[in-house]
Amino acid sequence: MNGMQINGVTTLALLSWPVVAFWLYSTRRLSRATAWTILGGQLLLPVGAVIKLAPGVPQLDKATIPNLAALLGCVFVARQRVRLSRIGLAEVFLLMLFVGPFITSELNGDMVITGGVPLTGLGYYDALSWVESQFAVLLPFFLGRQFLRNAADSAEILRTLVIAGLVYSIPMLVEIRLSPQLHNWVYGYHAHEFGQQMRDGGFRPTVFMGHGLLVAFFMMTAVVAATALWRERARVAPVSQAAVTAYLSVVLVLCKTLSALLYGAVLVPLVRLATPRLQLRVAVVLAIIALGYPMARTTDLIPTRLLLDWSASYNTEREESLGFRFANEGRLLERASQRFIFGWGGFSRGRVYDIESGKDTSVTDGRWIVTLGQFGLFGFLAEFGLLALPIFSAAGAWRFTESPQDRAFLAALALILAVNLIDLLPNSPLFPWTWLLCGALLGRAEALRSARRPTKSGFVLSDKTVHTRYFSTNQ
Repeated sequence: MNGMQINGVTTLALLSWPVVAFWLYSTRRLSRATAWTILGGQLLLPVGAVIKLAPGVPQLDKATIPNLAALLGCVFVARQRVRLSRIGLAEVFLLMLFVGPFITSELNGDMVITGGVPLTGLGYYDALSWVESQFAVLLPFFLGRQFLRNAADSAEILRTLVIAGLVYSIPMLVEIRLSPQLHNWVYGYHAHEFGQQMRDGGFRPTVFMGHGLLVAFFMMTAVVAATALWRERARVAPVSQAAVTAYLSVVLVLCKTLSALLYGAVLVPLVRLATPRLQLRVAVVLAIIALGYPMARTTDLIPTRLLLDWSASYNTEREESLGFRFANEGRLLERASQRFIFGWGGFSRGRVYDIESGKDTSVTDGRWIVTLGQFGLFGFLAEFGLLALPIFSAAGAWRFTESPQDRAFLAALALILAVNLIDLLPNSPLFPWTWLLCGALLGRAEALRSARRPTKSGFVLSDKTVHTRYFSTNQ
């Protein structure tokens, strides 16, 4: 795929999504409409199709149209005023995200010649363009933080994931049997290299998400969500929730993606059997690993050789793939270290070029190395810090939850967000759904803390008076 595909069908699909969103906001409650507008766009809209209205205007595609549609639905249909929350650490990370590109552009005004290839310098127009695009991408974070912040909303997010997983499993099974063709049949082109979807004598489904890795990861989160609902005896289908979890797990196995299987193998028993407190501790550990990965990689603290040997014991093909990723990471990290704090900016300035031919030899798989190369450590901490903040906030607020179910769902959402963070180390896609989950989890943690009001004898949590000793003995 050439990165930009547009035809009559893709244009109609993109332009029709606001209509779908307005119908959802007109017929469903706010939290459900928002969740389905964002997640539905990720699952159904065409990959790579872009509508560009004018220079300087953010492009309209499957990553921005659902976000803008959700914003308009909240404001004009649900009649809700979108506002910023109180000033806190999240606002610091947001400020870093919006200010960082201007600093990067100021420090990268020079033209760079690498391998005979001239790489143009940056200006404030480039920074402004990136900030506009980033704001459009971050809209689900603001919506989730404001409108999906109570216990019922946490349950709604998990329910949405499970229902979406059940519905999406049907086209997934079709592609597992017939090969990944649905995107080509519906939109007229393949969204990714066909050969990458062949595994173990069969096929990995891609449906409308572009790659088998993304579909498998989505299905893994649906399995984790189903497990959380099973634990709390909350049903979303006529059959038992255990049967739903088992069915989605089988589909996940059929996706033939080792990383998603490993995530599921760890998270499913954790969500089913462990206490919410332990789950949140694991989520915090995963977030710390993601935040510390660039420095650990820079100082050679990651046991790459051990990981390669372990991968080789499972499958030689996967060892070669992992070794290729590590090699590219090393070259890109060396390039990024030359402007480590604020990065190289855009226009492929942070990529690696062959000295003789001038050919771009970079393969940027991990989101962390992309962000580090473009906006340096400053940009990495801003983006990954904002993604990790809700996990730490949820770990601090779990003891204020209103019920065992609220506590279990809070922990499950934190684990799903944490494994999203971990997956951004080997892979690069960062979807609007992730930002919606990020905002919703932060909003829930903030709501729990704000509901804790001091009284003479203890604290008031929602409508229940809870003595101080309760918190000290249940931490």
